[in-house]
Amino acid sequence: MIRLGEKQTLEVIKKVDFGVYLGEKAGSDEKVLLPAKQVPAGADLGSKVEVFIYKDSDDRLIATTSEPKIMLGDVRVLRVKETTRIGAFMDWGLEKDVLLPFKEQTAKVKAGDDVLCAMYIDKSSRLCVTMNVYKYLKNDSPYGKDDKVMGTVYEMSDNFGAFVAVDDIYSGLIAKKELYGNLKIGDRISARVVSVKEDGRLNLSVREKAYLQMDTDADKIFSMIENGGGKLPFTDKASPDLIREKTGMSKNEFKRAVGRLLKEGKIVIGPDSIELK
Repeated sequence: MIRLGEKQTLEVIKKVDFGVYLGEKAGSDEKVLLPAKQVPAGADLGSKVEVFIYKDSDDRLIATTSEPKIMLGDVRVLRVKETTRIGAFMDWGLEKDVLLPFKEQTAKVKAGDDVLCAMYIDKSSRLCVTMNVYKYLKNDSPYGKDDKVMGTVYEMSDNFGAFVAVDDIYSGLIAKKELYGNLKIGDRISARVVSVKEDGRLNLSVREKAYLQMDTDADKIFSMIENGGGKLPFTDKASPDLIREKTGMSKNEFKRAVGRLLKEGKIVIGPDSIELK
């Protein structure tokens, strides 16, 4: 069987002026064209050739010896070539660009963007890519608690947090309570593994353990006070939302960092502000 979107080793079963036809074996009813410019030197009837199977502009199966940047079921970063009314066309290393349909986009994309995608076969039996990569990610990562990892944010959820493809292969989540800064789809991030779920998915944090993070947070607050003319116009009595908005920290993290600065004698806390000492 000739399999769309995959690499296969097929046999040359017929030679024509414009290339060769490949099949599983001589006499196969199912065959696919390998254009003349793709035919390896010395290939003859019975020769075995490793090819990738996709569809040409006329929607016919065609073979290539070129290496695609993504294959069926893979998750890879592809670059947007152009956007149209039906979606975005992505560079995947072959002559015919692959479509990222509008309905498969989790964020607006533009030419030049690098986008994490998975390849699938649509209802019309065509190869397409999607930004909804969750079900294509693996759960058998080699990482454990406190390991440092790199990944790509591929979805933001108001309920759950930021979904991350670790190494662009493994499934990870930065829980809503662990979100800091302005993460967005497509961001490349460094994170720490907080825990590994029973199913193998990774729980992540973009922050260090509390005792390590405290020094970094204290330095950040001290810089904010300096840049604010020696004064921060709120204290640890402020609402959690205000503290997170202004500092990117939870209220407890803010209090710990302020406590560190206070202990070091660098600040004084007034009724509604924090000032340099």
